[in-house]
Amino acid sequence: MATRITNLLGIKYPIVQAGMSWASSNVELPAAVSNAGALGVLAAGPMRVDDFSRTLDALAGATDKPYAVNIPLYRPQAAELLDAMAARQVPVVIASQGGPKAHLPRFREYGAVWIQVVSTLEHAKKAADAGVDALVVVGGEAGGHPPANEVSTLVTVRRVLQEVSVPVIAGGGVADGWGIAALLALGADAVQLGTRFLLTQEAGVHERYKAAVLAADVHDTALIGRRGLPVRGIRNAFAQAIFDAEREQMPQEHYDALFKKGTLKQAALDGDIEWGKVELGQSAGLISSIRPAAEVVKQLVDELRQASARLHEMDLRG
Repeated sequence: MATRITNLLGIKYPIVQAGMSWASSNVELPAAVSNAGALGVLAAGPMRVDDFSRTLDALAGATDKPYAVNIPLYRPQAAELLDAMAARQVPVVIASQGGPKAHLPRFREYGAVWIQVVSTLEHAKKAADAGVDALVVVGGEAGGHPPANEVSTLVTVRRVLQEVSVPVIAGGGVADGWGIAALLALGADAVQLGTRFLLTQEAGVHERYKAAVLAADVHDTALIGRRGLPVRGIRNAFAQAIFDAEREQMPQEHYDALFKKGTLKQAALDGDIEWGKVELGQSAGLISSIRPAAEVVKQLVDELRQASARLHEMDLRG
């Protein structure tokens, strides 16, 4: 399964586990995914610097395969987190929500790969021009922070591929090997999956959170917080309060305060699935089990091979 991404990262399969705050802010999930031949990703977003440094050390000891760290560059302690990553020579950096240009030289100095997360053609071009090695291109079906324009993964990825030459990892709306095959056929060099790896035994979120995601169908998510930085989440009491505030045209200051009341931590760690932000992708409706991450990788690869074989069996000559 050689692609530009597998060759660039030194991984066996063109599969990337998304960096998910709390869910992959641990050793267990990224180590299991990397050891299975895909790319495991540690999510630095919610972590304190000391905890992050200890977790990085433990992750390096838990796998001898390539792994990545996802870091949102806007967060207050991003500089300290980047220092810890550079000191430990993290092999792959996946950055979001901030410009990469100022950070590239010192990570390139020891040979790190820098991948930038984008959701629009404009940001994809800027990141490519800045010199990143690859892009994660996310469409509207994705969990977490999908594009506010809600353009689908199929369209967003294809549009970026028309204009940008760096390797692309496509993300959003995929939970099985058939979806991976579709995006590889579209021109992507690998596929990022979040919700599928959220529903694994190693994901570090509350069991009530996992149960809520497992119970969700494809139509049970919504874009919440359109007047700010929206998230795709489950339609719970928090989401309804936001929808009501939008309908009633609540003043922006009060709206922002209301949106901040519900947090991902509240749902992911405390298990408050009514008033916390239960972030998930539309692909939750395609998933029917919580399994070990290594088994998920194997199943994804088996399904990808089935999908590929089906395409090869077709007579496409007309």
